Amino acid sequence: MVKKIDNKNMGSSDLGWLKSKFHFSFAQYYNPDNIQFGALRVINDDLVQPKTGFDTHPHRDMEIISYVVDGELTHGDSMGNQSTISRGHVQYMSAGTGVLHSEHNLGEDVLRFLQIWILPDQRGHEPTYGDYTFDWEDRKNQWLQMVSGKDGEAPIKVNQDIHMYSLELEEGKEIGFPVKEGRQAYLVQIEGSSVINEIQLVARDGMEIVEEDITIKADETSHFLVIEMKK
Repeated sequence: MVKKIDNKNMGSSDLGWLKSKFHFSFAQYYNPDNIQFGALRVINDDLVQPKTGFDTHPHRDMEIISYVVDGELTHGDSMGNQSTISRGHVQYMSAGTGVLHSEHNLGEDVLRFLQIWILPDQRGHEPTYGDYTFDWEDRKNQWLQMVSGKDGEAPIKVNQDIHMYSLELEEGKEIGFPVKEGRQAYLVQIEGSSVINEIQLVARDGMEIVEEDITIKADETSHFLVIEMKK
């Protein structure tokens, strides 16, 4: 089963300094039929104006992944970490028993990033933070695995049975992605446009994929994120 999630039907918010698309219920957007997808609780597609951001606030019992599309994202937290990442790179935090953190755009350009929350396999993990710089070339016309569960082989490991991949597919090229029995995946068409199993997607659309292999055909050079998990 594949189901397109049209970005025009997503929740949205415009606070001036922050414009967001909500793939799932978040903040003032509440849809009881769209709370989560498996362990995936939040994907927010955020545009943050320069010299603004999310001031210090608390989190607990959530695996939080930030994937930068454009601009620079600066993270700080109560564990003493501070780091700035740019396009194609990832910050991740296990909030566990509780942590305070902030996320800001200290740069000169608009920041676009995907804020992703994963429900952990259990409550009460010790809080941790990390970031990882990925070579952009490693996702050109091939899947780059960035995140896995603790038993996986990705450079970033979180407290849940999930796998996160990114891809830049050049115009006219095709690639497959298998979703096995008992598994499901959520895809974000970050940039560009494509046809996936004969369904047209454009930038900022999403797709639910349940126990079905997909074939992606790029109508133009396209940028994707896929989160694969147990059903």
